[in-house]
Amino acid sequence: MDHERNRRPGRDPGLSPRGRRRLPRSLRATRAGWCFVAIVFGVGLAALNTGNNLLYLVLAFMLSFLVLSGVLSEASLRGMRVERRLPRELFANTANRVALRIFNDHSRAPSFAVSIEDRIETEDAVRLAGRAFVLRVGAGKSVDRSYVFEPDRRGEIRFEGCRLSTRFPFGLFVKSVDLVLEAQPLVYPELLDPEVETRSARSLAAGEDRLRRSNHGDEVIGLREYVTGDPIQRVHWRRSLRARRLIVGERESESSAQVEVLLHLPATSTSTEIEHRVARATSDVVQFLDEGLEVGLRTDQVRFEADSGFTHRTALLSFLAHVMPTPSESDDPVRTQVAR
Repeated sequence: MDHERNRRPGRDPGLSPRGRRRLPRSLRATRAGWCFVAIVFGVGLAALNTGNNLLYLVLAFMLSFLVLSGVLSEASLRGMRVERRLPRELFANTANRVALRIFNDHSRAPSFAVSIEDRIETEDAVRLAGRAFVLRVGAGKSVDRSYVFEPDRRGEIRFEGCRLSTRFPFGLFVKSVDLVLEAQPLVYPELLDPEVETRSARSLAAGEDRLRRSNHGDEVIGLREYVTGDPIQRVHWRRSLRARRLIVGERESESSAQVEVLLHLPATSTSTEIEHRVARATSDVVQFLDEGLEVGLRTDQVRFEADSGFTHRTALLSFLAHVMPTPSESDDPVRTQVAR
């Protein structure tokens, strides 16, 4: 996994800046900690009232436990930083795996029992995006962890940062530090399961069956590196194993079927209807691109010419992540056309 760099508009949304300390440490007592503090006060009062040397000795040991807890917990958090790597494509209401790399830049002391809480900023509050836990990070080492992130809406979201916390060594206190780890990825619309009626309509599309047969029967005339959107059936496995990367075969009479997805969003539609239609259009676009077809998109105001490749895929999905209703006379739902 490559190290992340400070993100600027236009850079890969999967990258985010390195975690930086923003606020001083925060400290709160656990239930066991409050009980321990209460016992310390009790022993201290008893020692003052009785003058018993044994009670003074016990009090000294208990106070040394508090000091030792603070020193060791500080050592666990000192020198810690986090790098986040987001998936190249984030889809709403879908389980997306977010990777975290936790570094311990301290040259001597390892870190123990560190909890990482990744947070996103919403309109009204900051909420938890995911949580990870690492038991030990050696001095000068790094550990990889991940969590499942499921956005609840499409559009841009903002990762506010993450919080590192530890209860090491005795579980009496939770010491935390906030790291600035900002990122503003774009969440694409939800992907729906293919509907039975949609599958039936596509199976009757002119030339589609012939397209699939020709992809398997034509002679391979060239090789190129695999790109997102190429069907897995075109992978040349022998050359891929030799080159240690996916290689795709170019076929002599490759079909040029084109698909155009029509999306209409009436201004009178409810938010539920809008999101469903956008999700259907997104599902069509992704599925046809994965099948190796050239895909176009047309709405009431905008039209994308049919094309393929990762750049075109990103342009279509980015548009669908922001699209909103426009006034129109027609109330037809999403339609898909296949042309030769």
